[in-house]
Amino acid sequence: MINAIALDIDGTITDNKRRLCPNAIEAIQNAERMGIPVIIVTGNILAFSKFLSMLLGTTGGLVAENGGVIKCDDKKFVLGDIKKSKKAYKYLETIYPVQMVEHSFERVSEIALYRNVSSKLIKEALKEYDVEIYDSGFAIHLTDPEVNKGSSLLKLLKNKGIRSEEVLAVGDSENDLDFLKIAGVKVAVANAHPELKAIADYVTEKPYGNGVKEALERFLQ
Repeated sequence: MINAIALDIDGTITDNKRRLCPNAIEAIQNAERMGIPVIIVTGNILAFSKFLSMLLGTTGGLVAENGGVIKCDDKKFVLGDIKKSKKAYKYLETIYPVQMVEHSFERVSEIALYRNVSSKLIKEALKEYDVEIYDSGFAIHLTDPEVNKGSSLLKLLKNKGIRSEEVLAVGDSENDLDFLKIAGVKVAVANAHPELKAIADYVTEKPYGNGVKEALERFLQ
């Protein structure tokens, strides 16, 4: 029994240029009409996530900044310690021409970088620092290792009174592994990272938002 849906944004309900897929929008709104709340689980900032949620009409709550921030009903929780990321970034910018993504002043729990320096080099440079490094395919995130999309989704679900085994989760990149692992039904879209496909219960035939529509139609019948 699926009682909630957890969806990543970039590369999952969007295409590779971060444009929303009309078929994904339709599928999300159909699920909400069925009384199944959709939870946004993303590396994006909270303000963007709230705006997108309002446009889509989702009601399940928000996990933003890769688990560093949760919004559940009228409550907001900041779980990630941004001081860890700032310390790592301060060192990183002394050895590489790294640059924070736009609207970084709004981030309260992590730092996100443009992908002009490879995640492999960044991971090697920061191996002694207390940060987790994710490459979402759109940005490289320096996060507090004490939180992730999965641990924060569990907190949100507890507040909602929803069991994790009742959740259908869909994602595409390595920072989605943690929240797919805790879900009852794990879905990777066709364009997903191989690690996601390896743990998925179902890999869609179609990529991006079209894959989301495919998955929701398959499992919500």
